[in-house]
Amino acid sequence: MSEDGAKTPKNVVITGASTGIGEACALRMDRHGWRVFAGVRKEADGEALKAQASDRLMPVIIDVTEQPTINVAAEAVTAAAGDAGLHGLVNNAGVGYGGPLEFLDIEELRQQLEVNVVGQIAVTQAFLPLIRQANGRIVNMGSIGGRMATPFIGPYNASKFAMEALTDSLRQELHPWGIHVSIVEPGSIATPIWQKSKDRVEDIKVRLPEEAMRYYGDTMDSIEKALDDFEAAGIPPDEVAKFVEHALTAGTPKTRYVVGRDAQLQRVLVKWAPDRVRDGLVRRQLGLPDKK
Repeated sequence: MSEDGAKTPKNVVITGASTGIGEACALRMDRHGWRVFAGVRKEADGEALKAQASDRLMPVIIDVTEQPTINVAAEAVTAAAGDAGLHGLVNNAGVGYGGPLEFLDIEELRQQLEVNVVGQIAVTQAFLPLIRQANGRIVNMGSIGGRMATPFIGPYNASKFAMEALTDSLRQELHPWGIHVSIVEPGSIATPIWQKSKDRVEDIKVRLPEEAMRYYGDTMDSIEKALDDFEAAGIPPDEVAKFVEHALTAGTPKTRYVVGRDAQLQRVLVKWAPDRVRDGLVRRQLGLPDKK
């Protein structure tokens, strides 16, 4: 309680809060009375988020690939949170790269892992002292793509598979202190990621050598069509934010949250369908060719 008897809000850091799932999580937790430290990469994005939220929400500049920005953000949150510490950390920031692995730009693979894997641990390390202080919780934003890989988004799948492993390890390592660690595994969500993915496909088609287009040109067209379908089927980001809220507030949070009907279906396929059966179903869904 504060000196005037008002209830002191709980504190949460949410990375990647500029758009999509991160924005939805930030606004949801703000509506529920939490003090949200919203990680953004641009001041303008922070101002846009503040315009939708209460005075409690505080944007902080965090680029998960730049350690100095993480350190400065941790110092700012420490000063603002004081003795209360940090009740939640939502590692949501991420990017998605793809393309045929045979011709993948290796620097893009490095960037994919740097943002979606290394960056998540860097942020977690920086804020864990505050988490310990409040006996808080950690929620990692995974993907059903971290359980079931599909063609042409191998880098993204690899990063999300890695986060499954790191989440499992971290959950067990922090168990003695009662610090819960959960991972959220969405399927298709209506966010700007789909347009970014389609733009990236166009960029890949321009950059691929002639040989690659001879092999994969028709496939790239099929992938673009599939992206349109996934975008149309996407559920609102706030549906994911509901599960994040549960992970942060429930008496006994789940270790994993599978979000969306398509994600539930893929979870079942991973568990029960043989690899080649699953491969065939994926090819059919994406409109990809069988053996030539």
